Amino acid sequence: MPTNRRLDQAKRLLALAQTGLHYTTGVFDKERYEEIAAIAYEQIADIASMETAKVAELFAFESGYANPKLDVRCAVFDEAGRILLVREAADGLWSLPGGWADVGLSPADNAAKEVREESGYTVDIVRLLAAWDTARHPHPPSVFHIWKLVFLGEIVQTGDVIGVETDAVEFFELDALPPLSLGRIMPEQIRRLDALRRGTDVDFD
Repeated sequence: MPTNRRLDQAKRLLALAQTGLHYTTGVFDKERYEEIAAIAYEQIADIASMETAKVAELFAFESGYANPKLDVRCAVFDEAGRILLVREAADGLWSLPGGWADVGLSPADNAAKEVREESGYTVDIVRLLAAWDTARHPHPPSVFHIWKLVFLGEIVQTGDVIGVETDAVEFFELDALPPLSLGRIMPEQIRRLDALRRGTDVDFD
């Protein structure tokens, strides 16, 4: 069985166990769902070459009805058509400004906040460009099921980087992109975003 399919099945198994633990009131059912979750942890750990305890730690705060994680990003272009990218301190690779959505903010507010923190630029959010399910794109496999929203932003003010998750900021020509953090964004997606900003369409999965 292909690795990605095995991983998808393990994540689905874990989601069912998490949802079951949220709704069950029976002691024995709770034990069964916990056992299913433990099996899923082992499967994910085997596929991802991780320790089972590390996988369990990643999901330690996941509770309630299981939902995909929401990754919110912002595409910002300058007048020359170059794309704004930030270098992720975690892996030394480049990406669109963005990250996990924060509770209490709208998706657009999240996108603007991430640009401000990671690049120093204040932007107006113009519109939504894409709503992608990363499982339907050739991203590296992830232990999480992730939906990605990408907004178009326009710069209104410059400033200083105030976050700690990025360590460099630069505009790049689309045909001279730096090494990208492929779990976050892919070259073909950046090119697609450039095409989308020139029209009125929204990409969605």
